[in-house]
Amino acid sequence: VQTVNPGEDVIFTTTIEPCRRGFIRHRTGTGAFLLSGASNGRCNNPTYNIDFGANIAVATGGTAGAISLAIALDGSTVPASEMTVTPAADEEYFNVSREVAVDIWAGCCETVSVRNISSQPILVQNATINISRA
Repeated sequence: VQTVNPGEDVIFTTTIEPCRRGFIRHRTGTGAFLLSGASNGRCNNPTYNIDFGANIAVATGGTAGAISLAIALDGSTVPASEMTVTPAADEEYFNVSREVAVDIWAGCCETVSVRNISSQPILVQNATINISRA
């Protein structure tokens, strides 16, 4: 279980299957994943599928009410990626998940993270993320 403050990213402590081709990079212990727009000389933008899931709750001593996470691309929330639940008490967990597809500009790199967009700290448990290049 980790406490994620408002505006901060969920931290991922392990990388189970790193991308051997260098398209997806993650430094263990951070919340940022670097996605490459390398397109093998073509001008089309590669698409990545991002699938996230976790259990979230209002942090101990927090105020019961709506809390949210969202997938962010270079710090900006990806439209339709917001995951909101409304616990009635602190430490009451709910499962959230979202899958989105994002295009990365050919020749560029962009950073993907999952951010607490609530106004208070939240608890995050069993966070998993799968990122695959379509």
